[in-house]
Amino acid sequence: MPSAYAAAKHDAWVGTWVAAPIAEPNEHNAFAEETTLRQYVHVSLGGSSIRIVLTNEFGDSDLKIDGASIALPATATGDGYVQDGSLKLGSAKPVLFGGQSGITIAPGALAVSDPIALPLLSLSDIAVTLFIPGQHIGTISLHEAAHQTNLSAAGNQLTAENLDKPTVNHSWYFLKGVQVETATRGAVVCFGDSTTDGSASRTDANHRWPDILAARLHTEKKTADLAVMNEGIGGNRVLHDKAGPSALARFDRDVLAQPNVRYVIVLEGINDIGHIAHPKLPGDLITADDLIEGYKQLIERAHAHGIKIYGATLTPYGGAGYASVQGQEVRDKVNAFIRTGGAFDGAIDFDKATQDPANPQQFLSIYDSGDHLHPSDAGYKAMGDAIDLTLFTR
Repeated sequence: MPSAYAAAKHDAWVGTWVAAPIAEPNEHNAFAEETTLRQYVHVSLGGSSIRIVLTNEFGDSDLKIDGASIALPATATGDGYVQDGSLKLGSAKPVLFGGQSGITIAPGALAVSDPIALPLLSLSDIAVTLFIPGQHIGTISLHEAAHQTNLSAAGNQLTAENLDKPTVNHSWYFLKGVQVETATRGAVVCFGDSTTDGSASRTDANHRWPDILAARLHTEKKTADLAVMNEGIGGNRVLHDKAGPSALARFDRDVLAQPNVRYVIVLEGINDIGHIAHPKLPGDLITADDLIEGYKQLIERAHAHGIKIYGATLTPYGGAGYASVQGQEVRDKVNAFIRTGGAFDGAIDFDKATQDPANPQQFLSIYDSGDHLHPSDAGYKAMGDAIDLTLFTR
């Protein structure tokens, strides 16, 4: 019987872009008035048809969407967009849900649109526009740190090729994913915290390490049919809820529920370790064994679904605000488990790729964003370049 890992390429729906949502209390009553959101995404894999996924997963009441469209931005460069809300003339297409222009999404639910015939190139950009009628929303489902300039505008500007008086924000509201139908072997999910999310990377530049990985996969014939999904959340922990649900709590939703996942890379745990320095909540004082048991749970759940799971070593954090001697000891033990423990299907050594050889507990200076916790753009590139692409031919 052939291995699940040796499955042939076939036409299927696959996530070409995602954003892991979290809950945000709507303290300022946003969306009390009609609002148009124009949000930009950089896809990993192209296809012949496209559909979007909207989310009300953390909502406590119905979410009403009265219209949606997808289009190509008027201007795009290899380093991002000129963000003025303008669209390429004639490129906008309506997004329907069961043949209807709008949809009401129940609390805790998501909505997948009808397919849209829009040939899409790999590593290209699209604009998703949503018209939100005025309503009370107690808790918003959003991805807060997009590292991407998005726009909102008053009223119904769904069909406008140029938004009138847009306001800038840097979150993805209600937008959970973009899927394409294409000949593919599946997707790689990058699962982690702020370092996967791209904190401290240049806004609109698409220089997160998963972006670097997607570009590299696309250049190789054996891997060019793989999509990459970034399921990073800034501040996220493996064992306990903090910024969003813990990795253990969200793994089913953010990894296993995604279509055609073949591989997952786990880079998470530094926030669990960091809170050892300044414990404030139950569970802040964790051990290396606690984290390792958490990883083993993720491994078991991935394998139950025929998914290969790779562990990525935790990058240096010496000099960060929550660094400690005890935390460094835990990080060293965890990284040793990832490298040599044999539980993961393979290891990616981000620690070695970014450390200062003269002081391995710290980033090499050119790879340090300045906070001694998050990489610079050069550091993110070093991480993406350090990944052995043969991991994705197995």
